[in-house]
Amino acid sequence: MKRPRFLPDNMTLLLLSVILIASFFPVKGELAVSVDHLSTLMIALLFFMHGAKLSREAVVAGMTHWRLHLLVLGVTFALFPLLGMLLKPALLTVLTPDLYLGILYLCLLPSTVQSSIAFTSVARGNVPAAVCSASASNLLGIFITPLLVSLLIKANSDGHSSADAMLKIVYQLLLPFVAGQIMRPYLQAWITKHASVLKMVDQSSILLVVFVAFSEAVVQGLWHQVPTLMLLGLLLISAVILALVMGFTTLISRRLGFSKEDEITIVFCGSKKSLASGVPMAKVLFSSGSVGMVLLPVMLFHQLQLMVCAVLAQRYANRPK
Repeated sequence: MKRPRFLPDNMTLLLLSVILIASFFPVKGELAVSVDHLSTLMIALLFFMHGAKLSREAVVAGMTHWRLHLLVLGVTFALFPLLGMLLKPALLTVLTPDLYLGILYLCLLPSTVQSSIAFTSVARGNVPAAVCSASASNLLGIFITPLLVSLLIKANSDGHSSADAMLKIVYQLLLPFVAGQIMRPYLQAWITKHASVLKMVDQSSILLVVFVAFSEAVVQGLWHQVPTLMLLGLLLISAVILALVMGFTTLISRRLGFSKEDEITIVFCGSKKSLASGVPMAKVLFSSGSVGMVLLPVMLFHQLQLMVCAVLAQRYANRPK
């Protein structure tokens, strides 16, 4: 039986379930500490597997299209942050400071990998360039996102220094990623054979971190601080940011003379933000009490971008050959 279009994807349904469970049965005390340690280990495993899965051959194959890659990276790490800062006065009239922090953090994240490539493929775009651009964004994001957070956001409000945060990034995210790249030649066949198992590890890591973050936030009164109207406002703000970026990437790719296939790659890789990278990095970069609030805009934007890109990819795919 075909899945109805109006239903969210499985990962979004799981995220909603985890948030509901954390809302009614948040972990507390020593159990919360133990689950938090487990989530740290799962994050390290997640980035190890990201390193092991990233194909160097695919990246090299698309590297020659440097104008496209520079444009995508510029949109991801310059245009998005600029929008986040310019919209601050307006956003703070409808959002709490913590939720605005979440919007700004969203703007600093790298692009997605799997969904950017998948939508580019469906839309008959430049898939090799999408592989390279999305992979480069994710890899550089390990360095650029924490740097931008330290420059634009007063992170670590629990008293940790920026040096502590960078150290955490290195040993919790970067070292496992590098180790995965080193082990890739030995693990490649196993990874290909057990792709479904690895997908479960990816999703479990994200779900566990979200559960821990929202448990902490609920204990501190998250849902008393975020009424329904504010959630709707957050969704509208996400839609405005996504529309602005998609409009800009479409217009600039045409003005610069890119082909339709390249335009598709620029739109999908440039307008997306990675939940898979955003969740574990938020746990490292922000105090435990603020992670849940910071992640709320990221999760809303994630679902919105999937729905919009699914419709747009089909429209591109239906164009004359």
